[in-house]
Amino acid sequence: MKELLDLFLTFCKIGGFTFGGGYAMLPIIQKEIVEKKRWATNDEVMDYYAISQCTPGVIAVNTATFIGYKRKGIIGSIFATFGIVFPSLIIITTIAMFFQHFQDYPIVQHALGGIRVAVAALITSTIIKMWKQSIKNWIGIILFSSSFILITFTNISPVIIIIFGGLLGAFINLNKKVDA
Repeated sequence: MKELLDLFLTFCKIGGFTFGGGYAMLPIIQKEIVEKKRWATNDEVMDYYAISQCTPGVIAVNTATFIGYKRKGIIGSIFATFGIVFPSLIIITTIAMFFQHFQDYPIVQHALGGIRVAVAALITSTIIKMWKQSIKNWIGIILFSSSFILITFTNISPVIIIIFGGLLGAFINLNKKVDA
């Protein structure tokens, strides 16, 4: 029961101190789960991010679910998921009750503007960390660049690009193992 409570409280802390959605939580998940708790390695967390991005739902919630499952099975995934969602549920409910009364105040508008900038910085930090951990050779650079160009400048669905990237990565690695 102690481990389940630890899962809940850890993810509750992550969920309670992060603004800006799932991507903004990723650096905090990495710091808490990899560096402090040592519940997963950097590579495992990167894999969780990749799988979480491809599955329906918020990336941070999906990642919490995977980590909870790794630690304590289905009950662990329930505790971790509830932990990461619980603070948002409380905060959003509280804000919703009062926001309409205060949304036009300049101080509230400035606070929200500051939060947006901080969230952009968190997301940028996550992108840089993921870049350093994911792109290890020229093939990764080419895959990243072509995916970025296709997503940014065409109407091709990101789902198709992700599937193609996964298949191409598997094919390239399969060929490396056959040649070795």
